Amino acid sequence: MEVPGRSPPGEAPWKKLSKEELENQYSPSRWVIRRGAEETLRTYSHIGDEATKKARATRRSLLHVPYGDGEGEKLDIYFPREVSAASRFCLFFHGGYWQSGSKDTSAFMVNPLTAQGVAVVVMAYDLAPKAPALRAGTLDQMVDQVTRSISFVQKQYPRNEGIYLCGHSAGAHLASMMFLTNWTKHGVTPNLKGFHGTAGLAGQPSPSPDGLHPGHKIPTAMEGLTWGFEPCETGLLCVSTPTLVLPLWPWRLGWPHIAPLPRAGLRPSVDGALAPPGAWPSDYSSPSQAFSWEDAQRNSPQLLLEAAVTRPSDPACHVLVTVGQHDSPEFHRQSREFYQTLRRGGWNASFEEIHDVDHFEIIWNLTQKDFVLTQMILRTILHEH
Repeated sequence: MEVPGRSPPGEAPWKKLSKEELENQYSPSRWVIRRGAEETLRTYSHIGDEATKKARATRRSLLHVPYGDGEGEKLDIYFPREVSAASRFCLFFHGGYWQSGSKDTSAFMVNPLTAQGVAVVVMAYDLAPKAPALRAGTLDQMVDQVTRSISFVQKQYPRNEGIYLCGHSAGAHLASMMFLTNWTKHGVTPNLKGFHGTAGLAGQPSPSPDGLHPGHKIPTAMEGLTWGFEPCETGLLCVSTPTLVLPLWPWRLGWPHIAPLPRAGLRPSVDGALAPPGAWPSDYSSPSQAFSWEDAQRNSPQLLLEAAVTRPSDPACHVLVTVGQHDSPEFHRQSREFYQTLRRGGWNASFEEIHDVDHFEIIWNLTQKDFVLTQMILRTILHEH
């Protein structure tokens, strides 16, 4: 399938950037235009906190519901006025570079969606700094938690009319890994109808065939191999990622194009900027300890999807990849390339640049029912194309 705008083969563009340029490209707060970086982050946190307080005060809800045995394995369910076992459910996965964020400040879209009859689930997952001993495998743990949270919702509401996944930034990465899940291991096949990813991270192909997601193998010399994963049956939504996406930034997880830098310690700032090892605060550990190159390979949606021979079982499954107009050029490039990978794989994917918003505004504006992205999500869920 020919996809307009496909990048020519060759060396990944980000590899040509200096360390300083990479840091700039993968630090979202450096690209805001209406506020300074610190004010933007404070506003993002405040709006998320207020939206969650309002949702809990005005909507019927089940809070801190355990979907697993882990201390952090909880989710919140917000119901529309007319509750039905056959409701549509939108599951939201927050961002924060896998190291920050909380379900308790992420109910941005609850009021607009529940007002239209859609139940919203906001889930928590263990963040990297809190992982046991910060050992490798934390990404695997996050992906597993997202998988189990979806299975939980399906088992609790087996008559649902559709489950839609929506992720922002790192959360978009985790959501996109669900393309590759072997649901038979979990004893249930969720009624997935759509994916929506915003400025996330996808991961890029690697010459190494090793270290893939458990149960999967990259076809190398043998062609025609099929993967043991079951694609979603109907659709998906994405917000601000570099794609439904979930990018793993180059030096850490390889951003949508998982690409490793030397394993010398580099630490993220509050929004993902890097600093020398000596500047690491006490509550962080080197990403090379928290996330290894092998972790990144196993959890790179783009790498895995490009290697897959299997096509989606239902061509109607919709994937919406979005990016803010004021996201960085690298976020734009990688979001679009993830979209192109989906199209080449036979997915019913669409790509949208959301006008005049940055990496943070694209999410906090989901509190508004008339925001263009809120309306896109509702049209996808309610099938009003």
